[in-house]
Amino acid sequence: MSGDTHRRQELLSGTALTAFRLNGQFLSVAERLARPAGLTAAWWQVLGAVLDEPLPVAGIARVMGITRQSVQRVADLLVARGLAAYEPNPAHRRAKLVTPTAEGRAAIRRIGPGHAEFAARLAEALGGEREFTEALDALTRLSDALDRLDGGGTVTGTASPRSAR
Repeated sequence: MSGDTHRRQELLSGTALTAFRLNGQFLSVAERLARPAGLTAAWWQVLGAVLDEPLPVAGIARVMGITRQSVQRVADLLVARGLAAYEPNPAHRRAKLVTPTAEGRAAIRRIGPGHAEFAARLAEALGGEREFTEALDALTRLSDALDRLDGGGTVTGTASPRSAR
């Protein structure tokens, strides 16, 4: 195995482990921010995905990069608690659209002040808005590259979870 190959494997592993750690850190922060509004991080994610336009559960799952079943469970809980509603989908009779209710939108607004305060603290910890933007740009490039590489549904010839769905 060449030195370049080994180094690239180390880079991939380090990047993945850092992303997993970031995911845990962001979920922890999201739980703390959402709790005072009566939400969980998962509830906030699903409501946030439909703030601009109603989406079917499968559409929310695609945007969030998680399973349809996970989103379905959360959407059902949100509907049961009056934070979201199902409405008819003109494009698909059985796949209802998830949309936030007024109460759901109010809960999201209650997160705003804590979210703004944490965003300001994180920007400062990163060295400023420019560095924060650079971090976002790097993460977006990484996500886009992974989408391109996995777009064919294979990683070294084996089916990916996406192609198996």
